[in-house]
Amino acid sequence: MTEVTGLRPRLLAWQVLQAVAGGAYADGALERVLQRAGSLPVADRALLTELAYGTIRQQGLLDGWLDQLGKVPASRQPPKLRWVLQLGAYQLLFCGGIPASAAVNTSVELARAVGLARLAPVVNGMLRELGRRHGQDGEQGGDPWAGLALPPEPAADLALRRSLPLWLAQALLSWLPPDRAERVAAACNATPQLDLRVNRLRTNREQLQQDLAAAGVASTAITDLDQALALSGRSGELRRLPGYVEGQWSVQDRSAQRVVALLDPQPDQWILDACAAPGGKATQIAEACGDRCTVWAVDRAEARLRRLARNAERLGLTSIQTLCADACDLAQLRPDWRGRFDRILLDAPCSGLGTLARHADARWRLGEAAIDELVALQRQLLDALAPLLRPGGLLVYATCTLHPRENQEQVQWFVQQHQGWTLRQDWQRWPGDDGDGFYAALLQGAGGAANGGGGTATGAGGADGGAAAGAAGLAPGPLGGAVLGVPSGTGT
Repeated sequence: MTEVTGLRPRLLAWQVLQAVAGGAYADGALERVLQRAGSLPVADRALLTELAYGTIRQQGLLDGWLDQLGKVPASRQPPKLRWVLQLGAYQLLFCGGIPASAAVNTSVELARAVGLARLAPVVNGMLRELGRRHGQDGEQGGDPWAGLALPPEPAADLALRRSLPLWLAQALLSWLPPDRAERVAAACNATPQLDLRVNRLRTNREQLQQDLAAAGVASTAITDLDQALALSGRSGELRRLPGYVEGQWSVQDRSAQRVVALLDPQPDQWILDACAAPGGKATQIAEACGDRCTVWAVDRAEARLRRLARNAERLGLTSIQTLCADACDLAQLRPDWRGRFDRILLDAPCSGLGTLARHADARWRLGEAAIDELVALQRQLLDALAPLLRPGGLLVYATCTLHPRENQEQVQWFVQQHQGWTLRQDWQRWPGDDGDGFYAALLQGAGGAANGGGGTATGAGGADGGAAAGAAGLAPGPLGGAVLGVPSGTGT
């Protein structure tokens, strides 16, 4: 039997949905499906990625449609059928370049390919009815909720239209005016910008722009960051771009880059990056100091520290030492570090609400109850790191979330609990402002004025903070530091 044109990327996307429903993370599921698939045409690879991530991200809205089109709610449909219908509905509502007839016909064939031949007429009927209600008439039309009956309650309406958990829609409307909450919710579904950080030790921004342009890749300088570029349009495989192998740049969102600008690291300083993996900010700190400082990158994830080491080597950096440990235990593990650091960066484990556009499944994994656990962990980290700062030194607390309890309220609590500490400045960026949504606060320790200014910035913290697991024993770290056995844990 001849394969239906375009069926393969849809079948692979269906397999990603199946894996995610079984507990896999979307990024890992897609990577494994691509590996098993072998060589795929560029167009098929792009379609697979768009369908998998887009369908997962828009699951709430898609199920809203299926609830109103079917005889039973989406949650009660056979999972295999539900995934076929979600993929078909996503194409009809969001993929303007795919004709409605192609979206319906390939979905019918997909149902047959996954063993649902007897339900193929159901797929055909429901998707055609969706097209009629949505008013497409064979063409992409209007908002993806056009034709869908919406709930009267504002939070439920926002949650359905923007495919968010109800608790998060309620939270946004409690934090922001309705029009602002709408913009933030929309930004959570937007295609994220791809930013680069130029390694000033290997090239300069103007030269890298010229090299990228010669390779057919357009870029724009980000005005408030002197080493940042935004790429425009499709860039293909990033590792094939000019300067990657030579260590001339790293991928890093502009908001994450602004965190190190706030920290304002200086040559000859001792600097601690307490939740460092995968290392975007640790390497940025080393670059900012001309690789003439001592950077200790600490994380509980030994494998992620090895990745940091490889990246530092690619960038030509030698000032970074690594330690696989729980940052909560550093004062006990390394008593010689008490009062030693001029600067400390705590890019804390958080709920990640500012980076939902980058992580398709994150919104469906996080429950409101998790905030309590995260707040407690963040407080433990702040308490544990405070003794390591020299008198009058600077500590930047950063998250990639929007929740006030993890951000402003957390910093207020810390300053109240630690006599002599002061908040010098802080800021919150929201998705859609200019980069990912982040928060960062510059704190000065007790005991005197800090050397250096601490900088100014308009963005906020990063998605590099994190933790995973450590193995027992003591061994050389990836960059010459020690590896200390610690319990497993998680972070962002």
